[in-house]
Amino acid sequence: MKSDHEIEACILHLRRFAMALTRNADHADDLVQDTVERALSRWTLRKPGLPLRPWLFAILRNIHISGHRKAVRMVTDHGVDVDHLHSSDAAAEGRMELKQVLQMLSALPDDQRMAILLVSVEGFSYAEASMIMEIPVGTLMSRLNRARKKLRELVETPPAQRLRRVK
Repeated sequence: MKSDHEIEACILHLRRFAMALTRNADHADDLVQDTVERALSRWTLRKPGLPLRPWLFAILRNIHISGHRKAVRMVTDHGVDVDHLHSSDAAAEGRMELKQVLQMLSALPDDQRMAILLVSVEGFSYAEASMIMEIPVGTLMSRLNRARKKLRELVETPPAQRLRRVK
């Protein structure tokens, strides 16, 4: 079946996006599986001529938001298994850099993190990302601007100054 092969080619991208959204390998796998299942079950509803990848990302985003709304009062584990994301033969320094980047991304609000991931990591155009997020292009650009500004601040601020004292 042609749809199987087209979807299969997008799975790694979907998983990376899901992992960045959920910060949990098991939840990311479940999210991708739900996305693929929904896409296959609604294949006939897909508008012909529209690219598959943005459609799949929109499905994943919608499932994630629905699940997030349901679990808003539940405590979730925001720890990231960096070793699972990175190959086992990777240098410790590379894992530390990846962990720092993921921590900085997790400091962003969900809407800004999603915008950065779609445009900067997944390479979607502003128009495609705004369609996936169901927002106007101007709103997407504003979120990207705020996210990039926050990330620059985090990169330029030494880690010791980012810590806050709890009294």
